[in-house]
Amino acid sequence: MQDNLEKIFKELENKFDVEEPNIGHFKRFEEKLNKGTKPNILFKLWPLIAFAASIILIFGIWVGMSFSKSGMELASISPEMGETQNFFVATIENELTLIEKERNPDTEQLISDGLQQLNKLEKQYQVLTLELKESTTDKRIIYAMISNFQQRIEVLQNLLIQIEDVKQLKTQNNEKYS
Repeated sequence: MQDNLEKIFKELENKFDVEEPNIGHFKRFEEKLNKGTKPNILFKLWPLIAFAASIILIFGIWVGMSFSKSGMELASISPEMGETQNFFVATIENELTLIEKERNPDTEQLISDGLQQLNKLEKQYQVLTLELKESTTDKRIIYAMISNFQQRIEVLQNLLIQIEDVKQLKTQNNEKYS
């Protein structure tokens, strides 16, 4: 083995590159390393692309769940139940319109909290529609759906009362300091 290495070095003798680099070579090399390469535009847009893809994915899942797990509404039970559902939906929409008119920085937190409660009740209602689809003869589910509508209206009416209280309090404070 030793002989092999000596033979290789004798063959490569005077063929090694022993010249030194030009003056400033290391400095230029270091500048190139520090400078780096220009980032790819796709690399810069990656967070935006990932965010958009996430939104599309969530929307797709929501749409898929909506179509695959659609329940049965009160209106499909009987014409009277349809009228009842229409009454509650119209009342809720009317209350929501009144609340949106009162939206301002002073009432924003109240409205946000009230709408969160409303969303919880809406999710409960969706579960009830699925249960109604499975058992259309169970009166308890129908009563629970009607009760859910009533609870939503109560939440909205209480929210309007609280908004009115905030407005009166603000008016009283303004009168004291005027």
